[in-house]
Amino acid sequence: MTPTTYLNDVRFDFSAGHYAYITDSQSTGALIVVDLDTGDCWDRLRGHPSTQAQNQFRAVVEGVVRDQYQVGVDGIAISPDGTRLFYCPLSSRRLYSVDTAALRDRDLSDTLVAETILDHGDKCASDGLESDTAGNVYATAYEHGAVLRRSPTGQWATVLQAKTLLWPDTLALASDGHLYVSVNQLPRTPLFNHGTDDRIPPYLIVRVNVGAQPIRLKP
Repeated sequence: MTPTTYLNDVRFDFSAGHYAYITDSQSTGALIVVDLDTGDCWDRLRGHPSTQAQNQFRAVVEGVVRDQYQVGVDGIAISPDGTRLFYCPLSSRRLYSVDTAALRDRDLSDTLVAETILDHGDKCASDGLESDTAGNVYATAYEHGAVLRRSPTGQWATVLQAKTLLWPDTLALASDGHLYVSVNQLPRTPLFNHGTDDRIPPYLIVRVNVGAQPIRLKP
């Protein structure tokens, strides 16, 4: 970690040992790998273009142009077979993935790890990601109060959209087929609202039945 590290989302991989992948969401972001058996941890791709906040990024939320969002890699989701980790900076509209074996191999340089990155193209500006056993990737669309789903072949569709979804954040898929979404009104917090707190409780946790199953990677 660094003095400005901002630990954010986490995904677990028990298919090849016991590992956790955590996003460091500071503007110069990184992916952190934790060996849960030994307690060792190390960062990957710190400062790589795919983990950094996009330069001069501007979001439009509630009709307001916001250029103060400088947040690096945030959402992460793992592929059904555990071989790829999807991720995206919050201050960006791109989706990436990287080889998980490369992340775990401490003998590989970051240059070689970066060679395994895939750019999956443009998407909505997202905070949280999730995935299912069919290979779909779910992404929050915080500019639009929505949650989208990307099929394994790359097609996007809207799963949920409502005016009350002011900043959908974390996604979690349950074994009953429901996708849970936390809604936190982040743009109205003092940090992102020029020091003024305009949040209106209650805050929401919303669920929608997507008929999918969560990924649980085991040996």
